[in-house]
Amino acid sequence: MRNSLLCLCLALALPATGAQIKINFSDFPEGSVPTNVFHAALAGYGKPGDWKILLDEVPPLLAPLTDKAPVTTRRAVLAQTGADPTDERFPLLIYDGETFQDFTLTTRFKIVSGISEQMAGLVFRYQNASNFYVVRASALGHNVRFYKMVDGVRSDPMGPQLNISIGRWHTLAVQCQGNQITFWLDGQPVMPTLGDNTFATGKIGFWTKSDAVSYFSDPVIDYMPRISAARELVKNILEKQPRILGLQIFTLDGNGQPRIIASNDETEIGQPGTDAEKDAITTGKIYFGRGDGVDAITLPFRDRNGDPMAAVHLRLKTFLGETQDNALGRATLLIHKMQEQITSADELLQ
Repeated sequence: MRNSLLCLCLALALPATGAQIKINFSDFPEGSVPTNVFHAALAGYGKPGDWKILLDEVPPLLAPLTDKAPVTTRRAVLAQTGADPTDERFPLLIYDGETFQDFTLTTRFKIVSGISEQMAGLVFRYQNASNFYVVRASALGHNVRFYKMVDGVRSDPMGPQLNISIGRWHTLAVQCQGNQITFWLDGQPVMPTLGDNTFATGKIGFWTKSDAVSYFSDPVIDYMPRISAARELVKNILEKQPRILGLQIFTLDGNGQPRIIASNDETEIGQPGTDAEKDAITTGKIYFGRGDGVDAITLPFRDRNGDPMAAVHLRLKTFLGETQDNALGRATLLIHKMQEQITSADELLQ
């Protein structure tokens, strides 16, 4: 099993035109909640999950070169430690850095404990806490199951009986190509490829159930990048308006916090916003600041009905003698041009 993650990534990697994301939990302090590019969610009932970074013994991805090399190393892992035994409790931790269409997601997991349940899994093509796909492994039930949640209603699970050891690291992988979904456990196919058209794109995340305490390590996402309408809009505006120094679009995540969905700096996507962006979305408030020849302006991005659906943060180079009213007028004209091209939240996120 030690090399199954590496072998699987090599075998399932998408073509060279694709991209790869490796999530390194060592980037977060021990004991912290990794909220920078993640947000916690809860499907079903009960208490929210208790997600945090812990240290644990993890086998290396590559086989040791000698028999004297350590079999495991102590490394940072993602842990869900909340043990609320509520039956229909599904703690989720969602990755906000990207929305995926065609991808292969691979992670290692270890089921640590649980009385009611001993499970760990992955959510994918996640829309919200009521709409997503999931594949999960159960040590207590000795099986792997796939199901979908649609408007809060679970479909009938499907999948084989398989031996899942508690207290041992396993590898779980899911691949989506169009409407075709394939799963692997420890490098071996779990079931025949499935076809489902319910969700075409979405976010990915980690999943547990009830009182299961589970750890995750070494997630890797190989994917074909998709250009959302929001990103295309930012690109087009910047090409036509070279005096814009910065342009970001924010929407609210599942916890009601603002996050960047499009930016002139692609590395910022998924990063959290501030109270200014939240206010612009929830109340329509406008913020203005000036310094060092740059105006920083946050405005609501309104839909066809005039309701805020997002926030836009602009950094504009100031003109000599330009007043605050002049700067706000320039920013407003830019927002109007953007609102003419995208008129609904659904369009913005496509």
